[in-house]
Amino acid sequence: MAVLCVCVQMSQRHSRVTFHHVIGKAAVKGRCYHGLSITRSVQDNQFCAVNPRFIAVVTECTGGGAFIVISVHKTGRVSPLQARVCGHSAPVLDVKWDPFNDLRLASCSEDCTVKVWDIPPNGLKDDLVEPSKDLTAHSRRVSIIEWHPTARDLLLSSAYDCRVLVWRLDSAEVPVCVINTHSELVLCLSFNADGSLLATACKDKKIRIIEPRTGRLLQESRCHSHKVSRILFLWDLKMLVSTGSSCWNQRQFVLWDLEDLSEPLLEEDLDGGSGVIFPFYDADTHMLYLAGKGDGNIRCYTVSAVKPYAHFLSEYRSASPQRGLGVMPKRGLNTSACEIFRFYRLVAVRDLLEPLSFCVPRKSEGFHEDIYPLTAANEPAMTAAEWLMGQNKGPLLMSLRPAAKALDTWPTEPETPANQHAEPPPDLIADLRDWTEDDTQSHDWISSGVSLSRSEASAPETEVSAGLSHGFTQGSEVVTLCV
Repeated sequence: MAVLCVCVQMSQRHSRVTFHHVIGKAAVKGRCYHGLSITRSVQDNQFCAVNPRFIAVVTECTGGGAFIVISVHKTGRVSPLQARVCGHSAPVLDVKWDPFNDLRLASCSEDCTVKVWDIPPNGLKDDLVEPSKDLTAHSRRVSIIEWHPTARDLLLSSAYDCRVLVWRLDSAEVPVCVINTHSELVLCLSFNADGSLLATACKDKKIRIIEPRTGRLLQESRCHSHKVSRILFLWDLKMLVSTGSSCWNQRQFVLWDLEDLSEPLLEEDLDGGSGVIFPFYDADTHMLYLAGKGDGNIRCYTVSAVKPYAHFLSEYRSASPQRGLGVMPKRGLNTSACEIFRFYRLVAVRDLLEPLSFCVPRKSEGFHEDIYPLTAANEPAMTAAEWLMGQNKGPLLMSLRPAAKALDTWPTEPETPANQHAEPPPDLIADLRDWTEDDTQSHDWISSGVSLSRSEASAPETEVSAGLSHGFTQGSEVVTLCV
């Protein structure tokens, strides 16, 4: 079955779908991961990274830093003898999977280094000590790493030396760009959809928009009533969302116009808690999830570009607080159960990693196109060299329809265990099928401004060759369009 990849521009929007019911459902005990020695670091990071094949969790370690990599499908108790990635000489502070390679991830540590690791297709059998890349330009501990969203082999890192470095992994192990815009610690980094802009949250309470190739400062917020701790692009709405605290020490989230940071569009107080609020945004459904470190609840909002901008939808509550969270990419969700988002909650008090699915309850089975528009694929839109030369390309998109669901991970590995590509077990959220059907089953959806009928999508090569950027290849059955 062919997979459709489309290169889109930032100005194009998904059509808005309003959900009346979104249900959060934690996995049953047998589908969780038990016996994890979760890190006790006080760093305000997520300590967990997920892709459709593996889960990486930062663990407590004496005499150095380590994290474990386990198969997504290997649920139950994790062996205390589980092989680890233990090449750091100090505690690990962050881990992130390469969005275009499910077998490669990066980590940063208090030992002032960033390391890149290649994981075997069948998982780790022995401790992994030697990284494929060892990046050592920071002078103090490295707290944040972030992959470029559309270009291959580009990685950002930020450390307590107040510098943000851009690394090109297919060349020498030296940064290709050094951003010295900040005078205090950078708390958070966020790319926009095509990686042409970088938003940062700093300890000096300011939000900055930066051109990441040159480090040039484009905009800076001057709102003194909001102490920012996290920042995130809402790229399809041309907005930013930040979380932090007000002058009255109330936790809050704030929406900003991307073109004007002088005044916020919306300030919404949440509660009087003390933990950092992590924002997560799903551009496919226009939904914003707010999860606090040390909290047991996750709030869900729908966001729009018109007033009142944000509408509270639902809240998942648990008695067990979360220390960190990982998020499954959209291509790893269970579409047959109408799953639209999946967290992996680190519950340190129980040494537990708990999957948490958010679903739109539907009675009818099958694929629902209105809640699954084309989404980001695991293929890069360009190379690192093209991006450094000034090109900007939006993400390649893929359909989540089960028959056309999987794009081969780049690079392709010949040996893959059979259970790595199995569908997630349906009993995790099967009990949601009895919920009342909502009114979101509209089929007049638009996928990123590209309208394709069934006949057009299956048109012969001669009918579409004029609009192709990279051609039509029948052997791999991939169509790439540039619009």
